[in-house]
Amino acid sequence: METRKGSHTAHWEHLHHDADIGVKGWGGSVAEAFEQAALALTAVVCDPQRVRCAETLDVHCESPELDLLLVEWLNELVFESATRKMLFGCFRVTITDGVLDARVRGEAIDRDRHRPATEPKGATLTGLRVERGTGESWSAECVIDV
Repeated sequence: METRKGSHTAHWEHLHHDADIGVKGWGGSVAEAFEQAALALTAVVCDPQRVRCAETLDVHCESPELDLLLVEWLNELVFESATRKMLFGCFRVTITDGVLDARVRGEAIDRDRHRPATEPKGATLTGLRVERGTGESWSAECVIDV
């Protein structure tokens, strides 16, 4: 399953922060919560609905701690976006024993169509939290330096 805003099982939001922007994703699994946090990261730049999922990229991250894995994941997306000059709007994540493998899809930045608002510099340890909620729900959040 690829996750986009409006999914029945997962959601994202931006959290208030005085100087930067907090991102939070929820899902029925930790992988879905990470996918939604990535979508929230894209939404820092533009409306994710404007991003076509035309090109595919595989991403790999590792960390023994889930919260640090979230930072690694989001920073990898920031790096790939900056170096490839792309935005990503579709994410499929698997997480097993501290290893995250993802297939992300997106397209080159089109300033007229995407109307980028800001450029994320990186995910931080501020507000970093990955938690299992009630039932099978998970949330993943941190502050993005902009």
